[in-house]
Amino acid sequence: MAGATSTVKDRVAELRAAIEEHNHRYYVLDRPSVSDAEYDRLLRELQELEAEHPRLIEPDSPTQRVGARPADGFETVTHSIPMLSLANAFSNEEVAEFDRRLRERLDLDELTYVIEPKLDGLAIALRYEHGRLVLGATRGDGRQGENVTTNVRTVRSIPLKLRGNNIPQALEVRGEIFMERSGFEQLNRRLSEAGQKTFVNPRNAAAGSLRQLDPAITAQRPLRFYCYGAATEDGLPDTHLGCLEQLQQWGLPVSPEISQASGLEGLEAGYARLAERRNELDYEIDGVVYKLDSLDQQGEVGFVSRAPRWALAHKFPAQEEITRLLAIEVQVGRTGALTPVARLEPVFVGGVTVTNATLHNAEEVQRKDVRPGDWVVVRRAGDVIPEVVASVPERRPSAARPWVMPSNCPECGSAVEQVDGEAVARCSGGLVCPAQRRRALEHFAARSAMDIDGLGSKLIAQLVEADLVLSPADLYRLDEATLQQLDRMGRKSASNLVRALEQSRHTTLARLLFALGIREVGEVTAAQLARHFGSLQGIAEADAEVLAGVPDVGPVVAAHVQAFFAEPHNREVIEQLLAAGVEYEVETPRRPEAMPLAGKTYVLTGSLQAMTRARARAALEEQGAKVTSSVSKNTTAVIAGTQPGSKLERASDLGVTVLDENALLALLSSLE
Repeated sequence: MAGATSTVKDRVAELRAAIEEHNHRYYVLDRPSVSDAEYDRLLRELQELEAEHPRLIEPDSPTQRVGARPADGFETVTHSIPMLSLANAFSNEEVAEFDRRLRERLDLDELTYVIEPKLDGLAIALRYEHGRLVLGATRGDGRQGENVTTNVRTVRSIPLKLRGNNIPQALEVRGEIFMERSGFEQLNRRLSEAGQKTFVNPRNAAAGSLRQLDPAITAQRPLRFYCYGAATEDGLPDTHLGCLEQLQQWGLPVSPEISQASGLEGLEAGYARLAERRNELDYEIDGVVYKLDSLDQQGEVGFVSRAPRWALAHKFPAQEEITRLLAIEVQVGRTGALTPVARLEPVFVGGVTVTNATLHNAEEVQRKDVRPGDWVVVRRAGDVIPEVVASVPERRPSAARPWVMPSNCPECGSAVEQVDGEAVARCSGGLVCPAQRRRALEHFAARSAMDIDGLGSKLIAQLVEADLVLSPADLYRLDEATLQQLDRMGRKSASNLVRALEQSRHTTLARLLFALGIREVGEVTAAQLARHFGSLQGIAEADAEVLAGVPDVGPVVAAHVQAFFAEPHNREVIEQLLAAGVEYEVETPRRPEAMPLAGKTYVLTGSLQAMTRARARAALEEQGAKVTSSVSKNTTAVIAGTQPGSKLERASDLGVTVLDENALLALLSSLE
């Protein structure tokens, strides 16, 4: 844990304890005490702290698992295949980004998906052997759950014996146990008449009913089950929809609302259809789930630590409420962007008390005609800061006046500039502005930038307030004696930070370029610029036309890059960084068209031993090759590892060259 301040350690421990408690209340006791948005905020804060301080990550951190430990009273079951959560989306833009990422990974113009209703119940795993139900287990923490087989057997919609032919010797299916609205109302009425405690909602009713230690009680509850997939693949088709159809033939119930869709338009249409039917259904759904239909494509895109890349839960808009807008304040971001923020009279929206909401920019404030003192509609759509949707003019006080963006920055007093064609107003103060300086330093020190372990936001705020750091270059002038004068900065912490700063002096051009905080230049773009030009000087001397020709750049980003290096102050900061000992290895510029494998296309299939498929893909792309997911007559070669799939047969049919892993290694070695 060296390199992290005691304050950070304490906060991490506090967050872990709170999240574990909320997990216990939600998953084990079925009595949640916070809203989903508040839980997500705590988890995101912990994720960010662990990303900034990777040495604090522990195997049992809530970020490394899905839910909570099983409750006492049930036997623990280890899932043969983990039951992961799904990533969430709350807007069409996030769905479009999901579709774009998958299309780029698979190198296809359009993808086929399956759309399912997102049931609000309890996830369950069912195992069948020789067609007979032998195990039912809850998700638990995603790796271990509770053995609720006896209770599961009381749910009449779950078959005890599968029907039909060609049933695999072992089959594990996943699905959701839920309670219909009508059954929920009847159950609560019965409990109330008996003087017993009622349930808050159908989801809690379903979870509480399934986890009764007395299965006779479970048998009396109106539980239902829908299957949404299989964890095993033996004897099943090679598409998700095909699997669901086969499972249904074997007697497992599947939601009739499931459909197939092509491309982004299909996803949007499916979402709209289920959103419209939401209130007509006799069970609760809180969104829809999109899944790649092809199991081969699912395997190719893989997983992140907590969720599959090939699936996304698109949540329905949360409820809206009306409250009073007390004031509109302005926040200043890293690039000087001024964002109006609504300060609200506290209001409970979608399970959380809201006091702040975003107003995006001055143009939005004017378009919505939102004024301090107004009654406004607030929507909570899963974000940390909810959104002000509109004002309620008929309830407007006579004293309410239109709001205008201040002409001077509230942080430093510098003039506010409005660039033609942009909706965002910006402070012109640059690093003179404390707010911009704080956020620029946070970005500079981030793990994906200069990776300065221990330099968190609170410490940066102190350094800025004391005027000890006026630009990123000043960080490298800090010594232990100076740092120990700051609050909560002891000798060991100061020593660790100085050591981290020293280590960060030696970096790559891509990291340094990203750390400089050039507008629109993310990690990928920074890597492309570094590979193309090889040095900061090469980038600084390039004109906009040359910059725009680099992959992932384009004219808008090119203009930002050119403007950044044309600013004397930015050049001065770079010179100071280099003078402070920050160094990077100068690369030989590598144009895609001049790379050894330029114009060649490869396809990977099967498992590789010496490297992962992701590393093999990166190694080929670094030499200018294109790596796709499908074999065609234009494919240069198929690289086949062990247990290759149907791509090998396709290559044989088309007469495409097939290389084994040794041939791949020899090819890459010859290019070094």
